[in-house]
Amino acid sequence: MSDQPLSIVPFLKVPESGDPYLEGFKCSECGAITLKPRMACAKCGGRDTWEPFKLSNKGTLHTFSIIYRAFPGIDVPFVSAIADLEGGGVVKTNMNGIEPDPEKITLGMDIEITYGIAPRKDAEGNEYMTYYITPA
Repeated sequence: MSDQPLSIVPFLKVPESGDPYLEGFKCSECGAITLKPRMACAKCGGRDTWEPFKLSNKGTLHTFSIIYRAFPGIDVPFVSAIADLEGGGVVKTNMNGIEPDPEKITLGMDIEITYGIAPRKDAEGNEYMTYYITPA
């Protein structure tokens, strides 16, 4: 069991000191941004052009779905959302801090990325740091 929470995904960085953050990769040739490095840039075809890039915690809501059926033990309904981040990058995660009501959610609304401990531990008792989209 770890004393510090583990990252739930490889692009969520949890430093020993300081705040968690999302890290993507930016092509040094054309500026394209992705969450995972690739053999070649999909935009310009550049090879070995990826550099680590700290993603913004601010952005706008691109799209969302309200989920009414999920795996047993998962509370429903909840909002699954995709956001475009300032400066580049796109993330998908759950949206917290708003009712799962389509009348209360607006496409293009300002959002923030927030971080927290996932609601469940693994079989060894490890906690995991995760991220959410929240209204700004």
